[in-house]
This record gives sequence, structure tokens and C-alpha cells, in this order.
Amino acid sequence: MIHDIAVIGAGMAGASLAAELAPHARVLLLEAEDAPGYHATGRSAAFWEECYGGPGVVPLTRASGAYLDAHGFLTARGALYVGRAQDRAAMAEFRASYDGTGVQIEPLAPQALAQRVPHIRPEWSEALYQPACADIDVAGLHQHYLAEARRLGVTIATRARVSGLARKDGVWTITGERGETWQAATLVNAAGAWADEIARLAGVRPIGIAPFRRTVAVLRVAPAAPADLPLVIDVGGSFYFKPDAGRLWLSPHDEVPSDPCDAAPEELDVAIAIDRFQNVTDWRIEAVERRWAGLRSFAPDRMPVYGFDPAEEGFFWFAGQGGFGIQTAPAAARLGSQLMTGQGPDAMTAAIDASVYAPSRFAVALQSA
Repeated sequence: MIHDIAVIGAGMAGASLAAELAPHARVLLLEAEDAPGYHATGRSAAFWEECYGGPGVVPLTRASGAYLDAHGFLTARGALYVGRAQDRAAMAEFRASYDGTGVQIEPLAPQALAQRVPHIRPEWSEALYQPACADIDVAGLHQHYLAEARRLGVTIATRARVSGLARKDGVWTITGERGETWQAATLVNAAGAWADEIARLAGVRPIGIAPFRRTVAVLRVAPAAPADLPLVIDVGGSFYFKPDAGRLWLSPHDEVPSDPCDAAPEELDVAIAIDRFQNVTDWRIEAVERRWAGLRSFAPDRMPVYGFDPAEEGFFWFAGQGGFGIQTAPAAARLGSQLMTGQGPDAMTAAIDASVYAPSRFAVALQSA
């Protein structure tokens, strides 16, 4: 059988796009692991925060919010960007960078900050509040899209690690490492950290999508973290933490270059996270109960890549979604489906300028270099 579209990668990106494409095409969804979502999707810090990813990602995030909320995947949290007196200029610059985006950012007085974040040290007196931030039910959202894909007829193959790609007479032949083959007219590269590797297999020039390791540790602290604690983010980008069932999820906001792999946390990164946390708060850490790491993959300009490759017909990029791929999944998938099938924008995507995410921007950059 020749499918209309084969999507490589069944994490959040591939699953959501397959579900959006299913009403319009015969879709095959290929996953290398035993089950979808093993890598980045299963290791998310699980929040929806309008500023995360930068101003260029805001349209995707905001366009996704209504869908996530309507389907019950968001729980109100709020976010605080914090700093010290020496960070005031950075705080002002950060706030100004979101002017005109529709993001609501409110200055917070030191007394109000101390009330919202008990145990924060007094020198951390500067704060900007982002009230729209919410927790995301990542597993629920991923399963929602997989269920929709199955309901609409998508063929899902697991343990389908791709080892070869070739295009002839308008059809891609996809070869698995166990010798199995599939065929499709259009190939979607939603392979996350492996996106450039898939491009190479297809004979497509890689964009330079690079994976970076991000570490998270789960701390038991005393007293227990209050359930209504906001997500707390250093405006300088050196940590963030949020509560979960009385514990704290803490990250040193690390971005360590990595090969595509099954990422594992490094003890040094966990130690750095704890040191930074202790410089910000006087919470007593009783135990590190769990730790993990995941890969976040970025294009050279740190913007996502959605669109057909300018040099290879039938090869569609859906990659480079960094740490914001989950919070932008509904709008990104809708946009990707519209770009592939020729549908026009709808209410969700009307305010999104798809051209800023097109892979052709890298071809232009290479030509002018």
C-alpha cells in the first residue's frame, strides 16, 4: 500500500500532526521505540507559558491555549520571572521584548513576591508575573492525539526504526532496520533530535537541528512545597522550579550539546541545579527523589521548522521545536496540516505567519553567506 503521507516520529509532534492530517489523507505514523513518546515528550517539565521560547513562538503558544484548555489539558499555575537588583535592566528588556504580542506581564512588588514564593531569599526582590501560565497534562495530550489518529484511520507502527529512505517516481520507500518497507508519496520529518539524521538518509541537506540535554530533579523539601506555588524562572536563565504533589521539580535550565540518544542526567548537572536553588531559597532539601534528562532540539535560529524542503520535493520538515513543542502542539499541528494539504488558515491559525517557520529561510541564508 502506498500511503499519502508517512510521518517519522510519534512523539507529540508526529502524533499531533498525524491526527490533524488523518481527515485529509492516508497517513502512516512510524515510531522507532517500543511505544510513542519515549524521548522528549515523556520527559517534559509540563507547563504552558506564553513567554517560553521567545517572542517568535508566542503566536503558536497563544493559538494553542484555547484548544488545550477546552480539552481539559491545562491547570492554572502562574509564572514568576525573578531576579535581583542587578537584574533590573534585564527584567525591563525581557518585558519590553513581548510588547505587542498580547502576553500579559505584570510587575510584582517584593512583598507580594515573598508571599507567593515562601523561602525565597530577600535579595531576589525583582519579579514579573505571567498569570496565564498553566500546567499541561502532557501524557493526556499525547494519548489524545494518538487516539484521534487511530480513530481516523492512521496506521501506527512501533519498533519501526528507519534505516533507509529513497524516492523514485514520486514515491518514498522507507526501509526499517529489520528489513521491513513502507511507501508514501510525502515524507514528514518529525524525528526530534534525529531530524538531521533523517534528512541525511533522505539525501536532503540538513538544517543544523541540534539536540541539547535538559536536566530535571525532583526534590523533597521541608516544609513541603505549597500546591499554589507558581512556576519560578530566573530571568537570567539559570534555573526554574515548580511544585508537584508537595515536591519541587527543579532544573538548572541547562543546554548541554548532545548526540541524539536516550539522554540520562549527569550528577554534576543535578548538583549545579541544587546549588543554584539554595542560592535562591532557604528551603531545606531532604532528598533528591528522582532525576531525569531529555533532549530539546533547536534549529540555528531557535525557531521551529515547518514546511516543505525547498530542494527536495515531497519532504516536509516538522522539527526544531525545542522545549516549546508540547505547549504549541495544537496550533503547530493544525498549521502543518494546512501547509501540507493546501487548506487555508482557520480560526486557530489565522494570526500565525507561517513564513517565519519555513525551511526555505535556511536556504536563503546559505545562498547569501
